[in-house]
Amino acid sequence: MTKKKAYKPGSATIAQNKRARHEYFIEEEFEAGLALQGWEVKSLRAGKANISDSYVLLHSGEAFLFGATFQPLLASSSHVVCDPTRTRKLLLNKRELDSLYGRVNRESYTVVALSLYWKNAWSKIKIGVAKGKKEHDKRSDIKEREWQTDKARIMKNANR
Repeated sequence: MTKKKAYKPGSATIAQNKRARHEYFIEEEFEAGLALQGWEVKSLRAGKANISDSYVLLHSGEAFLFGATFQPLLASSSHVVCDPTRTRKLLLNKRELDSLYGRVNRESYTVVALSLYWKNAWSKIKIGVAKGKKEHDKRSDIKEREWQTDKARIMKNANR
């Protein structure tokens, strides 16, 4: 019997949206598949993806990734028209879509892309249901982060 390798989250990350956690409070996270074309998969394998300005649109019972940029490779096929910023369909089940619709329509949340990664041979995207932060919330997060680094530095010097 061969042992199956344990999946390590974050080890196969293609792109991250670091600004999302700074701009929003992430309430809930979902994992969704992406409906991609062949050239997009090749560019993802090369790591040429950017999801920093992307968000999720909910329209007619489906979810779409809007604003993500996948740069085509120079060696891609010439008979296919490559649109780097096309809207891509997200693959979610009905229950997850209903939950997203309810949160966005009733509770005025927004849905943002957090990270793009490989899970086995499939490309997955982690999306988050988020509420916007105010300026003072961002300042308190920065203050807390700086205090954690200062505390770690003090503890390191105290142990010497």
